[in-house]
Amino acid sequence: MKVLALATLAFAGHAAAYAPAARTALRGAKASAVSARAAPRAASVFEGAMANFEKDFPEFSKRGFGPTTKAERWNGRHAMFGWVVILATGYAQSHNLIPNFDAPLDLSAWGPLARQGDYSSITNGRAIILIAHVHALFVSLASSLSPFGFQDSLTLNMKAAERDEAAYGLFVPIPGQAGLTAAAEMMNGRLAMLGLIAAVGASLATGQPLLEVVNTGLGGLLLK
Repeated sequence: MKVLALATLAFAGHAAAYAPAARTALRGAKASAVSARAAPRAASVFEGAMANFEKDFPEFSKRGFGPTTKAERWNGRHAMFGWVVILATGYAQSHNLIPNFDAPLDLSAWGPLARQGDYSSITNGRAIILIAHVHALFVSLASSLSPFGFQDSLTLNMKAAERDEAAYGLFVPIPGQAGLTAAAEMMNGRLAMLGLIAAVGASLATGQPLLEVVNTGLGGLLLK
């Protein structure tokens, strides 16, 4: 199950890149959020890191890579989508939606693809979930490279001279930014990333599979 948990985190997060964004709602929210943060104040650690990265790696920075607000927003989206996949995996397992979940694959039929490090075979459920994540990964990569008009691009649009948002600082200014706003999305993304770090840390510390850790946190409601 540990391997399943890590595979889930590795592959599932990237699939959020093909989820459509509410551009109309976010566009106005971005403008208000930027104006709300435009008042002079001391630069935060994050802003200092952004400035240093832009100075040292200008080609990466102008595309939105590195410690940028664009990258933080997309990492948050990936984390939120990862939580959806983790919960969906637990629901599918507990309701027997994946047939023969714990049955090991036949090595004579599947060969090295089904072999683990100890030369045992992965289970049918783990193989199905892994292939689903690989499929989602490639779909997300394709949509990130060539997004639809209603989607945000994964990187800054250099042709349109898109500029990165101003940094949100340590605490996102939520008052007056509730609902479908850029600030609310940023806060939810940060909480999702912190939640994943906490869940994986608890899994490594206790030796429990990630789904068991999440199930415990939900009071046993996920895998009942």
